Amino acid sequence: MSVLNIAIDGPAGAGKSTVAKAVAKSLNIAYLDTGAMYRAVAYFCVQQGVNVADEKAVLPLLDEIELEIQPSESVQKVILNGVDITGGIRTPEMGMNASTVSKIHAVRLKLVEMQRAIAAKSACVLDGRDIGTLVLPNAPYKFFLTADAKERAMRRFKELVAKGLEVNYDTILAEVIARDKQDVEKDFGALKQADDAILIDSTDLQAAEVVNEILSRIKK
Repeated sequence: MSVLNIAIDGPAGAGKSTVAKAVAKSLNIAYLDTGAMYRAVAYFCVQQGVNVADEKAVLPLLDEIELEIQPSESVQKVILNGVDITGGIRTPEMGMNASTVSKIHAVRLKLVEMQRAIAAKSACVLDGRDIGTLVLPNAPYKFFLTADAKERAMRRFKELVAKGLEVNYDTILAEVIARDKQDVEKDFGALKQADDAILIDSTDLQAAEVVNEILSRIKK
């Protein structure tokens, strides 16, 4: 019997993580935030003073990275070389750095291998940019969650304001648009809807409505 794997792809700010966590909780299976893994690699590079766009400088660092993902009901913990960096990777800047470093084939291959190993051992929901197309092309359930760029930027703006950060909406919108362009134009592991993925536009939907839509599709 194959392991239950659910792939949820889509652009930044579409609500993938929120939805994926809720779906996983409802089905009582694990949730794996693959984006956090790329953020962790980017975080390590920055801490080492390495430009995330410099492939020659990044490659030697990969062997120094020991990554552990600890699922939880609230926030998935990311442990890098024994240190909890969960809080340090959740910034717009680190999001862009993660998108940049993920262009490097060796980085993607290293993390895709880790993600496949986790998915092969346990039932789980994975969210990212290329889960249904590259990481788990044979996943039985695939969804592509999107939303209007302005709506995604507003969600991110409200999220950061709620955390007490001083942010500018227009700046965040520009970052969202730039991130989309960068993710779509990658020559390996680009943001793309799998041919057999179900498209869900969450622009005018609440997270709970998206979750119910996914669960109803799975139960069918």
